[in-house]
Amino acid sequence: MALRLAYFFSFLFLFLYGLFAYLGISISLEPGMVIGEASRWCEKVSDSIFREPVNTLTNLAFMVTGLMMFHILHKDKNNINTFHTFTPIAILYASAAIFLGPGSFLMHGTHTEWGGWADNLSMVMYIVIPWLYNFKLMAKWSTSTFFKTYAGIVFAYGLGRWFLGDGMGIGFSVYGVSIGIWIVSEFLFRFWSQRMRFFSGFVGFLVAAIFGIFPLEIINNLDQYWWIAFFWLPGLLCKSKPIYDRKYSWFFIGMFLYISAFIIWLQGYPGQPLCNPDSYIQAHGIWHILCSLATLSFFIFLRTEKLKKREA
Repeated sequence: MALRLAYFFSFLFLFLYGLFAYLGISISLEPGMVIGEASRWCEKVSDSIFREPVNTLTNLAFMVTGLMMFHILHKDKNNINTFHTFTPIAILYASAAIFLGPGSFLMHGTHTEWGGWADNLSMVMYIVIPWLYNFKLMAKWSTSTFFKTYAGIVFAYGLGRWFLGDGMGIGFSVYGVSIGIWIVSEFLFRFWSQRMRFFSGFVGFLVAAIFGIFPLEIINNLDQYWWIAFFWLPGLLCKSKPIYDRKYSWFFIGMFLYISAFIIWLQGYPGQPLCNPDSYIQAHGIWHILCSLATLSFFIFLRTEKLKKREA
C-alpha cells in the first residue's frame, strides 16, 4: 500500500501541476524577471508551463530516487533496523526525499512566492529527519516523541517562513543550521563519551568552514552567527551512548555528492563563468541530480545500522 500511495501522489502532483499551469492558474514571474532573460538561477525564463524548464524537470530525480527507496523497503523481508521494511520513520524519510522534488519543482516552475515557500519547506522537512533520528537513539526518545518533535519543527518553520520570509526574520536558516546539527550528532553517534558531548559542538565550526563561513568570521560577528549555539544541542540532549554501529562508506559518498553539488550550485548564477542561459545543461539542474543521489546514499547508510556486538 505504501508503495502504491507513493506512486499515486507523485503522479497526482505532476497531473495537477500540468493542469493548473496549462490553465494559467499557477504560473507567475518573480519580481524583476523577464521572459527570455536569465533567471536568478541562470536559465533563460520561458513562457511555457515551466518558467525554468531544465531547473524544473531535473527535480524529477528526487521523485525517482525517493520511489527507489520505497521499492527497496517493499522488497525487505526482515525488519533488521528502522530503515528496513515500511517502518514509520523509513516511510517518512522516503516521503520527504520524494517531496524535495515537488517543492523545488514549484519554485523553478511557477516563479511564485508560494513556490519558493514550498521549496524551502521541503528542504527542512528532509534535513531535520537524520539529526532527529540520531537524537531519538541517543536521547532515548519514543517514536511518538520523534514524530511530535518533527511535526512541531515543520509546522513552526512553515508558519515562520510564510509570514516572516527567508531567515525567519532573525537571520536564521533552519536548513543550514540543521546540516551542522546533523554532522555534529553523527560525530557524537560515532565517538560518544561524556567529554565528547561538549567537544562535539566544535565540529560545527568545521561544517561552517566547508560552506565558506570561517571561525574567525564567526567569532568577530557573534551577533550575526548567534545560531552556532545550536551546535551544542546534540551534546546537551544526547545523554546516552548509542547501542548501534553504522558503516560510514555510504555516508561519505553522500557527503561527497552533496559537497560537489554545492560547489556546482555556486556556478548557477548569472555572471558566473559556467552560466549559459540557453544551455540544456544547467549547473542548478546538476545540483538537483547530485542532491537526489546524496539522499539515496544517506538512506543506504542508515540501513547499515546494527546492534553493537557487545550489546547484542
